Amino acid sequence: MKYQVIYSSNTGNTEKVAKAIFSAIPGFEKDIVRFEEKTIPVDADVYFVGFGIHKGACPMILLDFLSELHHKKIVIFGTCGLGSDESYYRCLEDEVKAWIADDSEWIGSFMCQGKMPINVRNKYVEMLGQGNDPKIEKMIHNFDLAMTHPDNNDLQNATAFVEKMIRKIEEY
Repeated sequence: MKYQVIYSSNTGNTEKVAKAIFSAIPGFEKDIVRFEEKTIPVDADVYFVGFGIHKGACPMILLDFLSELHHKKIVIFGTCGLGSDESYYRCLEDEVKAWIADDSEWIGSFMCQGKMPINVRNKYVEMLGQGNDPKIEKMIHNFDLAMTHPDNNDLQNATAFVEKMIRKIEEY
């Protein structure tokens, strides 16, 4: 079985997870490619496709790539600054899964929190200065919690996720 880890990472968060995922894939028939850097070979059997969520969405260029993969097994992973809400992660997962070609097979997904640029926090603080808003206070709190992510626990969870996906793929 040949594996390809492909990722897009603007802040470095998804890159950390991609490298952990790549390291957890057994064997030597594997490759890792940053999506922005070069043409992606389409000769693997299984694709681990990673992205960072920006303004609630996966980059369109990666969605287009997913729709062009045919007869492949696809695993998605990503990072998101807006917290670690599993229901939000499931919504993101559903949006991305919708782009997978009908003749390809979605295997699973992994999401974790990622830190955001400081200018995001500054924007929240500026918004808070316009009046006390519990929603904005919550966003600032979440920003502060995200500052250490993805952390070692997130990377260990990514590794455990890969092991689970490999077992699932082998069962097919």
